[in-house]
Amino acid sequence: MINHNGALTSTQSPVFTAQNRGLLFGDAVFETLRYSQDHIHFWEDHYFRLMAAMRIFRMDIPMTFTPEFLEQECLRVLQAQSETAAAWRIRLTVYRKDGGAYLPTTRDVGYVIEAKALDSEYYLSAENYKVELFNDYYLQKSMLSNLKSNNKALQVIGSIFMQEQGFDNGILVNDEKEVVEFLNGNLFIVEDGKLRTPPITSGCLDGIMRKQIIRIAKKLDISCVEEPISPFDLQRVQELFMTNAIVGIQPVTSYRRTTYDKSITIKLQQGLFGWVSSNQGA
Repeated sequence: MINHNGALTSTQSPVFTAQNRGLLFGDAVFETLRYSQDHIHFWEDHYFRLMAAMRIFRMDIPMTFTPEFLEQECLRVLQAQSETAAAWRIRLTVYRKDGGAYLPTTRDVGYVIEAKALDSEYYLSAENYKVELFNDYYLQKSMLSNLKSNNKALQVIGSIFMQEQGFDNGILVNDEKEVVEFLNGNLFIVEDGKLRTPPITSGCLDGIMRKQIIRIAKKLDISCVEEPISPFDLQRVQELFMTNAIVGIQPVTSYRRTTYDKSITIKLQQGLFGWVSSNQGA
């Protein structure tokens, strides 16, 4: 079941017209949420990022779009599922309503919420994870790159390429040849016991899990700096890992001829588990 503007309907039922602006122009923003242990993790951070994206897209935000309302609409989808699961991946998409070409005829919005079952209530990472640089196309350094929007052609093309080449993920670079992020998550490196991640100004996604890792590192007294990273840096650091809201922290085992340790990464994974347990409902 999905939730389309408050109405629960089958995933097989058509809900959009051929004029849907999310389809025609990518005129939509979204959040990917993880539900387990009876709550949506880091809901408040997700909610405020969604509101910020809607404002940047110049969408009219309905008065009903309170944190409580949207959270309840997400939970209604889970309650309507015919299957049971220990955890769920929820996608909340907000799109501008039909009308117009590049210039819309309205700023009103609609929303659709869907859910897919996950295998475990805990954050799980792959044991072996091989990555490569994807530099056929570059990510632009702009505020739009920081958003979760439907404009994801670069990530789609990159994901297909990495699958064809036998890699588990790809690393994106911006138009100044700086390392920015993974195809589906933020990027961190560990060098001499210190944590580094590209700044938001590099064009990376303003990731929810990225924020949590920076907070956890501070709590664990691990130095963390936000500064540009070059492709050459990746081959001389001790650890490399990816973060997103679904898997949490995914350690990278190899990039080209470089293999990585996991000591700080594992410490952060353990810190994440404790952080989530002590911040239930956040």
